[in-house]
Amino acid sequence: MPELPEVETTRRGIATIMPGRPLRKLAVYEPRMRWPVPADLSERVANRVVQSCERRGKYLLLIFEHGTMLIHLGMSGSLRRVQLDEPRRKHDHVEWLFDDARFLLHDPRRFGAVLWHDNQEGSLLEHPLLVRLGVEPFGPDLTPAFLHDRFKGKRLNIKQALLAGDIVVGVGNIYASEALFRARIHPMTPAGRLSLKRCERLCESIRATLSDALTSGGSTLRDYVNATGNPGSYFDIHAAVYDRENKPCKACGALIRRIVQGQRATYYCPRCQRH
Repeated sequence: MPELPEVETTRRGIATIMPGRPLRKLAVYEPRMRWPVPADLSERVANRVVQSCERRGKYLLLIFEHGTMLIHLGMSGSLRRVQLDEPRRKHDHVEWLFDDARFLLHDPRRFGAVLWHDNQEGSLLEHPLLVRLGVEPFGPDLTPAFLHDRFKGKRLNIKQALLAGDIVVGVGNIYASEALFRARIHPMTPAGRLSLKRCERLCESIRATLSDALTSGGSTLRDYVNATGNPGSYFDIHAAVYDRENKPCKACGALIRRIVQGQRATYYCPRCQRH
């Protein structure tokens, strides 16, 4: 699944092209996605200027004067720029056409979404898909004290607490394993048992892990490509534990272990991350 670094990398790519340009045509070839694409969306945005390209959690936000288009890449989707005359591929479901630029949403599983929030409906941040999201990992609201306070009394293990997304967004399954390794926290540790000091380490590790991924353009897992159609290289370079079961820890040499938490694979070092 495209995680926050992949989505932010995509946002940065489209943000160099879309803003300030009128969207000449939005073509919806397959409206049956996770939620149906609004039937009148093409008419709503035809020839309207994209003011900016933003992100909240894993939602891309195309800001127009009269509303916002929300885009989610689903489990295996990508939004990429293509040549004006390039043939559509199978599973290219939505197309954004500008005067001299063209983008296609590729989503084989159709778990993604293209939705609309009109300004007359109130604040965008109160949209049902955004209102319960946690703080942004690079924002000022993510502090050790904030984590410590939100974790209080939680028996849920720290890995699952991070994945929930209601405390901090963007720490998906892959990056959670990496961040917990950096912080030297065992993934089965109850969130409520983390001290303020360990929350400080976790804050730093979350930011460092996601920052490294952003620098490298995201992961190379499955078929993720960024807005220019190129894969990232994060796990070719930086992965310390993810997908390294029975390989030696890069820090201590102990064999990396794999467990399943909430039907998701977790990787950790039993020596560096003692329970």
